[in-house]
Amino acid sequence: MAGGVDEGADAQGAMFPEVERHAGRGELRGMELFHVHARSIINTLPRSGRLPFRHTINAYRGCSHACSYCFARPTHSYLGLDLDEGFERQIVVKVNAVELVRSELRPSRWSGEPIAMGTNTDPYQRVEGRYHLTRGIVEALSDARNPFSILTKSTLVLRDLDLLAEAATRTDVRIAFSIGTLDEAVWRATERGTPHPRQRVAAIARLREAGVACSVLVAPVLPGLSDGEDQLDAVVAACVGAGASSISPGGVLYLKPGVRDVFLARLRVSHPALVERYESLYARSAYVPKEVQERTTRILRASIARHQGTAVSFGRHRPPTTSSPVPTPGAPAGEQLGLAL
Repeated sequence: MAGGVDEGADAQGAMFPEVERHAGRGELRGMELFHVHARSIINTLPRSGRLPFRHTINAYRGCSHACSYCFARPTHSYLGLDLDEGFERQIVVKVNAVELVRSELRPSRWSGEPIAMGTNTDPYQRVEGRYHLTRGIVEALSDARNPFSILTKSTLVLRDLDLLAEAATRTDVRIAFSIGTLDEAVWRATERGTPHPRQRVAAIARLREAGVACSVLVAPVLPGLSDGEDQLDAVVAACVGAGASSISPGGVLYLKPGVRDVFLARLRVSHPALVERYESLYARSAYVPKEVQERTTRILRASIARHQGTAVSFGRHRPPTTSSPVPTPGAPAGEQLGLAL
């Protein structure tokens, strides 16, 4: 743990008064699972035009997807945990999440505004196969007829296909996959714990066949790794072919402090020749220069125009709306949304 065991324990105690530690078994072997009872589960963000959602639910902290660029890594530091491999192996499980959702969705407490999941870590990461918290939350949202969206990189979402299809008959349900590349070498080097991106493409078709709207966030785009015109065109063509309802430019890689160190350390192993370029690109900011982002957006726009016909719109990934929606303008093209983006 970062800062030593005592410091980590103190930080965890401040955030969660009682923590039960469990060693992962079977498919979760090598992981440490922190069972906690959260005080609340629906998080409301300040009103802002930068993000296309205002209310979020995160049943887990940490993520076994192990994306080297994951912007959520620093949340582990707040708990006194390691934001490098610890973020991937030490998973906080809010065991009372479903109970809290049902309580907080009561009409006396909640106005029915849309809720987004997958805005921090993936709700369908590996531990969901054991704990089923996301499934329980979807059931609660469906019962309450509360609109919701899910952003994921995991094909485990197909386990809940029947439930999501039923929910879609009751309220506005939107699923989005984050697919930044189909390049197998890039995928293995940067998001080693996720399902293969082509499996995600196949899942789009399954969801659409079941009547569940499914869009794609092309993100993050990695300079020198996945930003080639042919590479981006391949993503668009595959997703259009699978029936994606919309394709959005999620933005070129965003590297905040802490995450930058993890990403560059792994890049030195997988693509050492690119390290100097990244150090230059991100020398002054967590964002790439404007012209780099604009180039990527132009490529994606042109690719969608070639492939879409009339079936796919080019736009920002948005959450569902209610009959009286809260104004939540979409994020700018350079803003990364969701888990591990």
